[in-house]
Amino acid sequence: MADAKLILDGKECALPVVVGSEGEVGVDVTNLRQATKAITLDPGYGNTGSCRSAITFIDGDVGILRYRGYPIEELAIRSNFLEVCYLLLYGELPTRAQLDAFTRDLTYHSLIHEDMKKFFEGYPPTSHPMAILSAMVASLSTFYPEEREDSATPELNVIRLLAKAKTIAAFSYKKSIGQPYVYPRNDLSYAGDFLHMMFAVPAEPYEVPREMEDALTLLLILHADHEQNCSTSTVRMVGSSRTNLFAAISAGICALWGPLHGGANQEVIRMLEQIRDDGGNYRKYVDMAKDKASAFRLMGFGHRVYKNYDPRAKILKEMADRVLKKLGIKDPLLDIAKSLEEIALRDDFFIERKLYPNVDFYSGILYRAMGIPTNMFTVMFALGRLPGWIAHWKEMREDPGARISRPRQIYTGAPKREFLPIERRK
Repeated sequence: MADAKLILDGKECALPVVVGSEGEVGVDVTNLRQATKAITLDPGYGNTGSCRSAITFIDGDVGILRYRGYPIEELAIRSNFLEVCYLLLYGELPTRAQLDAFTRDLTYHSLIHEDMKKFFEGYPPTSHPMAILSAMVASLSTFYPEEREDSATPELNVIRLLAKAKTIAAFSYKKSIGQPYVYPRNDLSYAGDFLHMMFAVPAEPYEVPREMEDALTLLLILHADHEQNCSTSTVRMVGSSRTNLFAAISAGICALWGPLHGGANQEVIRMLEQIRDDGGNYRKYVDMAKDKASAFRLMGFGHRVYKNYDPRAKILKEMADRVLKKLGIKDPLLDIAKSLEEIALRDDFFIERKLYPNVDFYSGILYRAMGIPTNMFTVMFALGRLPGWIAHWKEMREDPGARISRPRQIYTGAPKREFLPIERRK
């Protein structure tokens, strides 16, 4: 494809055109400032490619999501979470021997250092689990610094982080409710072990319901990566300074914490509860959402990337139906959610604006059915997104052409001015 041409002040500048493996076209402006003294301005980076990546492909116009070329619909049905982790990290689905070794490593690195338990004691009971998760992940760097000889390489810290994150997350929940910590078990799956640490108590045996284990595995797979979103871009930006893995992931957790990103599923539940408490009159709230004079917004509809039905939402809707039925749960919030979705899919207001249900719309209902409290929803999102964050950090680390992130700006402040002595200032 021929170069793109930019004409600025009558001068022509040739800009290389880059084409991705799925036909995405980008204009390379790396040398734009050097050639023209101008920069691009793109608030929110919605039209800016920050990197080349071989991890995840999204086509939001038609609702496509693929990890390393594999459609999310196939991975959700035919794979398990650790297979997806391996795929994202190393580029290929594992052989049986590779998966067994990977599973074994994650199993035997799931314990956290006993001294880390003292950290939990210092947090108030009301501490948000995301604050604890971020702080504890950052603190892992003090126990496993990359420069230490027995640390081997950052590769071992990848295993450590994936293995220990679920333990840290479960311990943060136990701390918040005043229950004793439950240690990880080597005979359980990744999802099953997390649920056991969350809900078991030393006084009696606890067996993880298979339906809950399957639902959590699916949720983790669907959240595993989503291209250059806010938190992933944060991990890449922080990691571009060559900081350690734990610090970069801790920053990504903080980015995910925001209500416009990972906290969106909490907002969906709050909205559904508000409608339920108002007699379940969902049509009233649909009308409010369509009223320009109203500040009310329907949470869980629309997406920065998807202008079609989020493929993850379709999968979660089916899973929510199955899980609630098998567990014998009758949740009025699910009925309200289905009614809202039905209206949105046939109402011209939503169709014209391409406001389809997204992954947050049903994930909160599933977490709620599993007994996971609302303030843990974003932590669950972080556990799922962890392999994607690490894969992007790893990809950037291994790229010989990677540079430290340093965006430019258009300065809009005061021009040069005289410094006045304090007695002359008005």
